[in-house]
Amino acid sequence: MGEECRLAIFEAGKDHPLVWIEQMMPVMPIVRVANVQEGIDFAVEVEQGNRHTAIMHSTNVDNMTAFARAIQTTLFVKNGPSYAGLGLGGEGHTAFTIAGPTGEGLTSARTYTRKRRCTLVENFRII
Repeated sequence: MGEECRLAIFEAGKDHPLVWIEQMMPVMPIVRVANVQEGIDFAVEVEQGNRHTAIMHSTNVDNMTAFARAIQTTLFVKNGPSYAGLGLGGEGHTAFTIAGPTGEGLTSARTYTRKRRCTLVENFRII
């Protein structure tokens, strides 16, 4: 992404329309919460059962695990951009066919079956 791309970030209340509608533009509403559990609970509510994609930035693997279990999305990316879950700079082949609730998920021409991905970027080192 070039430097000409700008991102608008703003603090929003829980009821702001841009919190509840998927953004197809570089606008990111931020909602303050008291703790990680409140954030997880609110994120699950805002995701509205679409089960498409969720991301979380954290160095606490327990918090990331709790969020992944609660949100139950087809793609869950930790510490990276959401497109990393599509294989672009992340795990697996790049696929732009995804639809969690309908069962397709990420697909390949060979299988055309739903596969779930959990992608961790940075901070997880086992050596």
